[in-house]
Amino acid sequence: MSTRLIALAALTLLASGCVEERVVHDRPVVVERPVVRREVVEEVVVAPQPPPPRVVEVEPMPRQGYVWARGYWRWNGREYVAIPGHWEVVRPGYHYVHPHYERRDDGWHLNVGVWVNG
Repeated sequence: MSTRLIALAALTLLASGCVEERVVHDRPVVVERPVVRREVVEEVVVAPQPPPPRVVEVEPMPRQGYVWARGYWRWNGREYVAIPGHWEVVRPGYHYVHPHYERRDDGWHLNVGVWVNG
């Protein structure tokens, strides 16, 4: 009787290690995020001098479905640092406004690159 009990216990232990749990995904989760309408995004920059002329870079050839976002100068607290251009995916119904500075009474305002409705 004890031999049968030991054999049954051993068989139960061996069989319990053979169970495989599989993770089954029916379909991927898709989260849709609406495009936020942003008219102007500004960053106030207080610098002792205006930004240098536009960043000198070779604009690449046009690319289907993308727009080239030009490079610009960013003030780091001591000096202007060149930020290189990059590709932006075209958004139907929107147009891209490149980064640019505007002089105001309280300093230089950087209008970062944004997509504008229309």
